[in-house]
Amino acid sequence: MKKENAVKIFEQKQVRTKWDDEQEKWYFSIVDVIGILTDSPNPRNYWKVLKHRLIKEGAELVTNCNQLKMQSADGKFYLTDVADTEQLFRLIQSIPSPKAEPFKLWLAQIASERIDEMQDPELSIDRALEQYLKLGYSENWINQRLKSIEIRKELTDEWKKRGLKEGQQFASLTDIITKAWSGKTTKEYKILKGLKKENLRDNMTNTEMILNMLAEASTKDISQAENPKTFQESAKIAQQGGKIAGDARKALEAKTGKKVVCSLNAKTALKGKDTKQIENKKTKDN
Repeated sequence: MKKENAVKIFEQKQVRTKWDDEQEKWYFSIVDVIGILTDSPNPRNYWKVLKHRLIKEGAELVTNCNQLKMQSADGKFYLTDVADTEQLFRLIQSIPSPKAEPFKLWLAQIASERIDEMQDPELSIDRALEQYLKLGYSENWINQRLKSIEIRKELTDEWKKRGLKEGQQFASLTDIITKAWSGKTTKEYKILKGLKKENLRDNMTNTEMILNMLAEASTKDISQAENPKTFQESAKIAQQGGKIAGDARKALEAKTGKKVVCSLNAKTALKGKDTKQIENKKTKDN
């Protein structure tokens, strides 16, 4: 069963999703949906209470509820309660919310868009571009981000060919690459930028993203050349690929006198709807 991770945006809030190729349907993180509909400070607890109530009522929704591994705020993958579109429509009926109807329309649109994208894959790129524009990112930054998505997919495809597993092994290798080029683990990097559930790459400056792409592209190229057979061998290659970008970062910092890895995140930069702030803020951080 092949599943594709994705993050969808509803009213500038993220919903973790997975597409199942065999069943041809989206699965949505129930906790993320509840967080949006209720604005609860603790959507996990809200779902726990609601689930208990639905179990008492004998609701099939809970009985048939699936769990899939999804990336959490700490960058690791955990089993998460998910629901398909039909199940979510039933769940929404149990949650009093003024956002219920707009969210239902959004769900229907997501399902329709996926069918269109399967007929024309270029549409998925166009829609990603549209989503980032709606969030306030500059076109220059978006072009870099879309390229980084392509490079990341090439790397993960290479890892899959080597028999590596999505989830913990992918996260561990990514952590090695990030540490090697930036000097920080993924968790430390997110803490620097004040991030929790937000995607780290969505909060990188152009320079940070370029170096991250160099690290991942180098790792993929070295892996293709050396044909690693074990996770340990792939880990060494991840270190080597990350170091190439790390050396470039150090050389750049030596020339400019400015640190590349900075604390600015998109939430701060986009308050003024000007992503050039992302680059300008670096000088203030040094």
